[in-house]
Amino acid sequence: MQTSTHRIEPIVASALLQRVFYCVATLAVVSLAIAVAGRFLGHGISLGGHTEDTSMQEIVIGNNVLELPANMIRFGKQRRSGVAERVDVYLHWPDMQGYKAEYIRDFNGSGPEKRMLFATFEPRATAKDMSGRYGPVYSTLTLGSGIGGPAELTIQALRPDSGFVNEEVVVSPERAGHALFVARCLDAETSKSNLASCQRDIFVGDEIQLTYRFPREMLKDWRQLEQQMQAFAKAHIKGQE
Repeated sequence: MQTSTHRIEPIVASALLQRVFYCVATLAVVSLAIAVAGRFLGHGISLGGHTEDTSMQEIVIGNNVLELPANMIRFGKQRRSGVAERVDVYLHWPDMQGYKAEYIRDFNGSGPEKRMLFATFEPRATAKDMSGRYGPVYSTLTLGSGIGGPAELTIQALRPDSGFVNEEVVVSPERAGHALFVARCLDAETSKSNLASCQRDIFVGDEIQLTYRFPREMLKDWRQLEQQMQAFAKAHIKGQE
């Protein structure tokens, strides 16, 4: 008589294999999830707060409506349409474009040249813009007639008691029918470690001002810079074209 034999699998070994299988399967799922998330989130993380989104945002400041692409708006919380007290923008110079992947080194301040402009639209804080304040304010705080600077500019040091530490006033020659170009800059030595060491404000739109900051190295291009900033304001404030 033949005796049939049945192979009996050890219960412990079977349970162990099951646990190993589930662990491997879980790790595979987690790895897949990380890979998928990396594809979607990795690019965003590498942007470091910048965006390539060019959708237009309508921002209302006082009686002005500004139309700005999101990639020109510096801070994420300001990249939305609606009423705001101010909006900060940054631009790549000289093309006056917002953030693009090809400009990432310049936007992060690690490029071989300083090519960034920073600007703020906000309600007027003074009765006169910087050009108008030169005569009654800045000229009275200087140490003397100054020295010659690039592109016919004059650079005047500010007195230590003026409240402007390590700063100078830069002023253009008078030209009939043109406002003076006036900017405050950190001195040449201090500017070396600063991405945008000069500042100027102009009145634009309806009772708002545009304050823009730029590298001291751009002073030689002040005529082009001023023209571009005036044109930028007109192009992005509705009704100003």
